[in-house]
Amino acid sequence: MRRFIHHSELARDSRFVRQDNALATVLSQLPDDVDKVVEAFDRFAPMIERSVQGTAAQPLFEAYGPGFALVTLNEPLRPGDAAAETRLKLRMHGIYAGELQALEGAGRSLWDFPDAPWEFKMNMARQCWDEARHVQIYEKLLEHVGGQPGMFPESTFLFECACADDPAMRVAGVNRGLEGLACDVFRDMIRYAEQIGDEKMRQAIDYVLADELTHVRFGSEWVKEFTKDDPERFKRTQEFRKQVDKQFSFGGARSDREDAAIPIAWEDRKEAGFSDEELRELMQISGGGPSKQTLLEAARILRERHHARRRAAAEASAGAAASSALPRPETAAAPASAGATRAEAAK
Repeated sequence: MRRFIHHSELARDSRFVRQDNALATVLSQLPDDVDKVVEAFDRFAPMIERSVQGTAAQPLFEAYGPGFALVTLNEPLRPGDAAAETRLKLRMHGIYAGELQALEGAGRSLWDFPDAPWEFKMNMARQCWDEARHVQIYEKLLEHVGGQPGMFPESTFLFECACADDPAMRVAGVNRGLEGLACDVFRDMIRYAEQIGDEKMRQAIDYVLADELTHVRFGSEWVKEFTKDDPERFKRTQEFRKQVDKQFSFGGARSDREDAAIPIAWEDRKEAGFSDEELRELMQISGGGPSKQTLLEAARILRERHHARRRAAAEASAGAAASSALPRPETAAAPASAGATRAEAAK
């Protein structure tokens, strides 16, 4: 088996639709500017439309256009919201796909670094077992809320960002970046489960969260071990972690901002071993990006443009159909021409 695979090579069965990762990368870099957000989503509109074909996200695209994620994924889970059920399924499906990629990331860490210490391999093997359980749990939770695997497109953005070719950076990306994000998302899901009184969801996610704290600790320990006596490597690893944290903040959707869809789980992160300095850095890194008002205004403009394009296409199609139904001039003139020819022959 080959070492170090590209994220596009992750194996999936026919239920899954793969989404291009470019939009997620762009979202983490957008400024707080309505025109820039609209321009980015308009540019990716054909790619977004292709990726949702045949999935449960296709009706969302038809309703909202390419900015549908701005009014679904970038909004917090609130009981009673008209879109709460769809938003819950989207998030649960995203977590399920994220657990698949976390399993693949841990498995690749075990295989990609044959010269790593035996203790590291044991930690990664333990993590693979944990992640396999998480995949099963979230598949059941997805079914519990009325969803199914493959109902929404999958982005391999998490695997792409986290799985570096250096073991220190790998555990910084997977165990501290990806698993740190899981701490934030899972704590928010637990809060939502408590609000709606879903004890099955609350207990299942709390069970998974306990494992994630252990995985973050694995990352903390092995970053120190792999970079000891090498301050330059430690510095590069820390810079990589910051880069991953910025990308995993999705333009402020995961942050300490009041309008964040996913708040940072401070207490869980402290329990997992994140230092106060790292948490301050995360607050600063994740706080950038477009504000909620900017995203909502961009979503409104994108929706209006989308429906205008649909109307123009429908009118053009109707005009073409009406034109094709009219008799052609040359067809109407044919009998006269034939008669003239016969008259000339009779002379």
